[in-house]
Amino acid sequence: MEGLKSMRSAPVYTCRIRHLSPLVRASTLRYVKAPYRNRVSMTMSSKSFNSVSASIHPLEGSKLSHSDNTLPSKEVLDLWRNANAVCFDVDSTVCVDEGIDELAEFCGAGKAVAEWTARAMGGSVPFEEALAARLSLFNPSLSQVQDFLNKRPPRISPGIDELIVKLKAKKTDVYLISGGFRQMINPVASILGIPSENIFANQLLFGSSGEFLGFDTNEPTSRSGGKATAVQQIRKAHGYKALVMIGDGATDLEARKPGGADLFICYGGVQLRETVAAKADWLVFNFKDLINSLD
Repeated sequence: MEGLKSMRSAPVYTCRIRHLSPLVRASTLRYVKAPYRNRVSMTMSSKSFNSVSASIHPLEGSKLSHSDNTLPSKEVLDLWRNANAVCFDVDSTVCVDEGIDELAEFCGAGKAVAEWTARAMGGSVPFEEALAARLSLFNPSLSQVQDFLNKRPPRISPGIDELIVKLKAKKTDVYLISGGFRQMINPVASILGIPSENIFANQLLFGSSGEFLGFDTNEPTSRSGGKATAVQQIRKAHGYKALVMIGDGATDLEARKPGGADLFICYGGVQLRETVAAKADWLVFNFKDLINSLD
């Protein structure tokens, strides 16, 4: 899954460009020959990227009307402790921001896009419709995306780095599955030591002059049910006996299905989506709860 995924049969030509930031050692532009004329897709591949530690206070479960699933059952704990693989959502889970909202705000369309994001994550509109609508509100150019990546380093959720270290120590495989974009997720994966082949995400596409063309609709995460498809592909490829999905949105909840995730843990430390949290096997507001439960 490394780098750009474009039309599967098209040849790919790469061209190395100068470093865009002292935070990033290597950046690569990938030019793709595809049905759209002069289509270009840009991927940031980072070997060294400094994150910003997010100073947020996780929401308190005691303030919620429902708390039945904040205390996991023995069955849920057993599945969590014995998982062969854990798949994380990125926006509002691994990171404290919604990446597309941050990019839109950077480009001057933050409020309108954030409203669409809330609808998409709540499950009230098909994901692919919401994704296309949000991007159409600001049509980010290649230069804007590059500038954004230079000026807005990832903000990692408190405790996520420690949790991933602990999972790796248990020989548990870790994946990032996101409806966001590889350009913004690759630096996050680099910070957390997650290999690029363990990333399932969308890809922005640009023309030869850097103009926005759209996104790669071949990615499973570009549409409703896409995360479930990605999880099923992962499980089938590796034969995992127990797989867990952790996220905050309706698309994460969808991953819990036959052949997909055995367990869905809703992380409400950044955004609490009531309809999603109510259907979770376990609702947590702090990654420390997951870390401590592994002991």
